[in-house]
Amino acid sequence: MNDKKNYGFTTTILHSDRRKGIEHGSLHKPMHTSVAFGYSDARQLASVFQGKEPGFRYGRQGNPTVSALEEKVNQMEQGVGTLCFATGMGAIGAVFQSLLRAGSHVVSSAYLFGNTNSLWQTAAGQGIDVAFVDATDVAHVAAAITPQTRIVFVETIANPRTQVADLKRIGELCKERGLLYIVDNTMTSPYLFRPKLVGAGLVINALTKSIGGHGNALGGSLTDTGAYDWTRYPHIADNYKKAAPAQWGLAQIRAKGLRDFGASLGPEAAHHIAVGAETLALRTVRTNSNALALARLLEADERVAAVHYPGLASHPQHAISSELFRSFGFLLSFELKEGIDCFDFLNRLTVAIPASNLGDNRTLIIPVAHTIFYEMGAERRASMGIAESLIRVSVGIEDEDDLLDDFATALEGC
Repeated sequence: MNDKKNYGFTTTILHSDRRKGIEHGSLHKPMHTSVAFGYSDARQLASVFQGKEPGFRYGRQGNPTVSALEEKVNQMEQGVGTLCFATGMGAIGAVFQSLLRAGSHVVSSAYLFGNTNSLWQTAAGQGIDVAFVDATDVAHVAAAITPQTRIVFVETIANPRTQVADLKRIGELCKERGLLYIVDNTMTSPYLFRPKLVGAGLVINALTKSIGGHGNALGGSLTDTGAYDWTRYPHIADNYKKAAPAQWGLAQIRAKGLRDFGASLGPEAAHHIAVGAETLALRTVRTNSNALALARLLEADERVAAVHYPGLASHPQHAISSELFRSFGFLLSFELKEGIDCFDFLNRLTVAIPASNLGDNRTLIIPVAHTIFYEMGAERRASMGIAESLIRVSVGIEDEDDLLDDFATALEGC
């Protein structure tokens, strides 16, 4: 392929591996399962360990199969570098582990994935001050910033209530204040939205979800977009300032968040995710179309009290979503009217599957308050806008008629 030509999203990802050259003419980067990498010249081994030349040191810090996936994700997000982790939470945990110190202050959206919320609670117990705010309005973020604030963290579309952060204006605020802006892009994926365009310095993707897409491999990634000036960040150790400033952040995260913390992605999972990524755009078109059709069906049904989906004109952030995103995502949630048993409804479904994953090819559905958000308690759920009857749907690629009929039939039994 001509490396100078600007190819489209799918063409770029589909041919990413072979543009770098692959062993034996393989079209996919093979799985390299070796943990150790030998060198014929001991001086070269030392040079690789000292970061003076590229190479592989030890499997915990990366291998050729994982590196090929990192390159794919980096191209998706148009970053200056990407690191892959064992899970999406591993990627978020690496931020906590490598960039924050006791006394650091974080401003975070209050509308978060349950495990991310739990992680920030853990951080708060270790001397990091975390302010949870309604990030749908930049004014709330601005009001929470203190002299000790180091990062601002948001999700694009919140899981499960689909609130959309004021992404562009928060990016402008962070640039003005010199703050590191971190955006979790999992619910949109790089196909629908590139956080770099709104000034995000670091972008997180749970590769388990849409990018992998098949529910057969865990993984996460963290991409440095090049939008943040790392010379402004106070917690970069001198060891990691030997390279150009643009590399300081990833160098410290690789050492402190990957090497030391050990949340390493294995080659088999990396291979599964890389293959899944090739069809991200195709699958996204189908899941998003299905999600919009299902949201409209639910909104029109008298047994449904509320539907939360950015593609609906009734959604509070519909205008922002229309401006920023290519389409509105695979995630929706809804509330049944009082008196309807959500478990009976769920048990009547035959196509949608009660399960906890997201971004799968199959439609997955779960009662939120009783499962993934149960641990945080009713008071915290209420503060996040999560009703006790809330049901989350991760919409898959099934035939639209089959999916809509499944929900319509289940509702008829209510």
